[in-house]
Order: sequence, then structure tokens, then C-alpha cells
Amino acid sequence: MGKATDLSEFDRGQIVMARRLGASITETARLVGCSQSAVVSIHAKWINDGGTSSRPQGVGRKRVIKEKGRRRQSRLVKQNRRQTVAQLTAQYNAGPSASVSVHTVQRTRWIWDCTADVPLVRLC
Repeated sequence: MGKATDLSEFDRGQIVMARRLGASITETARLVGCSQSAVVSIHAKWINDGGTSSRPQGVGRKRVIKEKGRRRQSRLVKQNRRQTVAQLTAQYNAGPSASVSVHTVQRTRWIWDCTADVPLVRLC
């Protein structure tokens, strides 16, 4: 019988749904194959927080271009929408912020373009 942190997202979902459908703590623990305390803690976390994930927040790669840099990049793109990514990178690096690579600018622009903030920048 695993602890609450050992359970998969599927098992956590099973616990939440079983409890929502009226199953007792013992029945739910038997269904999923975990301890009763794990069922109680996962269900309480779902009730209080609305989620069951045990993954810590703020993990992953830190952003090289922060929000202020994105706004600056947006202004640069609006000045000349037909420039290439290499030209945009050179223009961005000429400013006061830290230097970034063409790949970083391209990746940031791609993430932006998925949200339809600004039209695509040519890649060549």
C-alpha cells in the first residue's frame, strides 16, 4: 500500500470520484489499493485546493525573457512585422537587457503566436 505521494494521477482521480459517488473511505482504499490515510489526505486536498497533484509548483526551466522583455519584444515586432528572427534578435540584444540566442527569441515568439498575440515573424 503506497503513500499519497506514490499514487498516480489516475489513482488520485479514482479516489476523488469514488468519494464523490458516496463510497466509504475503507471501500475507496480497497478499490485503489492504498491506505485509508492516503484516501483521507487526497480527498481533503481535493476539497480544499481543488486539485490532487503532489508536483511542486515553480519547477522547470526559468524564463530567459521575462514579461518585461516580452513587452519590449512585442514593441520591436510591431515596429517592423516583416523582419526575420535573426534581425529581431539583433535588435533585442542591442537593448539594455541580457543577450539571448536566436533560438530563444524564436521559441518565445512561437509560444506567443500560439496565443495569437502578434502575427508570426518570418524565420529566414
